[in-house]
Amino acid sequence: MRLLSLFLAVWTAIAEIAFQNSPQTILRTDPGRYGPEIEEYHYHYQQWPIGIAVSSTGRLFATYTRGSYTFTLGEAVNKTAEKLYPSADLNLPVSALNTSFNGIPFGSANSTGLISVQAIYTTRKPPTAPKPSGSIIMPYAQPGGSKIVGISHSNDPIYATYTFPASVYSFDSYMYDIRFDLRPNLTSSRKGIAYIIDSSDEGRPGFIILDLGTGDSWRRLTQHPTALRVADDVPNGETMYYSPPTSPYLYSNPSLNLHASPSDPLSELAAHNSVSNLGKRGGNANGFEGDSNGLVYQPMPKHSAICYYDPKTLQRHGWFYVNINQFPYQLNWNNGTGGRVWPGCSVEVWGWGKIVSLG
Repeated sequence: MRLLSLFLAVWTAIAEIAFQNSPQTILRTDPGRYGPEIEEYHYHYQQWPIGIAVSSTGRLFATYTRGSYTFTLGEAVNKTAEKLYPSADLNLPVSALNTSFNGIPFGSANSTGLISVQAIYTTRKPPTAPKPSGSIIMPYAQPGGSKIVGISHSNDPIYATYTFPASVYSFDSYMYDIRFDLRPNLTSSRKGIAYIIDSSDEGRPGFIILDLGTGDSWRRLTQHPTALRVADDVPNGETMYYSPPTSPYLYSNPSLNLHASPSDPLSELAAHNSVSNLGKRGGNANGFEGDSNGLVYQPMPKHSAICYYDPKTLQRHGWFYVNINQFPYQLNWNNGTGGRVWPGCSVEVWGWGKIVSLG
């Protein structure tokens, strides 16, 4: 029931390209022999990363879900080591987490500290705004603890914090991915919009829309069939591409239907009536990204590869970054036997519309 991934883009055809890791690699290898060579940018030896972002100056930041991990947001200091970021005060220690799941420390209602960071995004133009029971699959959230935080790279202060009312982010919500559209004409505040995935395992997945100027937030497409798990297995912001985790299908919706004001009584109906099924892509996807040519990249765990979606067959020229965290080797996906082998890795790829296969 988890809505997993999203990306803002405009153009869309499907392709999958693989890559044979060099003999010198210390990572798992893949038999594929297609695509550009990857550069192993940073090795993770202590904590398995969830999300990464690289600044325009080459600084690499990584997020980590909690449990026994020392910190939840870190920055690489060299190729094999990280430090917590931006400070120890903001990275809440494990001792400050006041709920647990199966004995694993997890939650907090702290509205200022970093609890369990899932997604991270860097931009040269930071958004600004006033600071504003039964069987379960995963731990419940605590009101006030879930938040979006803006941090300046220049001197590391927190310049914005957004929390969500219970009507938007409930106890069974789980924020997963985030994308920004900073065009000033989207809302009356002229500060842009954040699109956030609620990956609720309890059956309420959908989109959370955040006005970065006012701090107001609302929901769209909650429990829409395209947001629900199935039984079987960009850049100008005009179209939202998204997918549930156990579906081979890719969907899209005009982003206008998502960021339309909740005061419009027909806005939710318009969002439901404007979903497009773009067809099968060859497997399930976990986490989307895109580039200035409109390519939509989709990591495909089933194939240990990344696919891209683009009807114009445009070639991508430049670097992008991706995590290898061996997610499919976790013990709960392998009958209780964990198969992850250190290190994890953040890699960079020089792309011409061709994507790597990852072990």
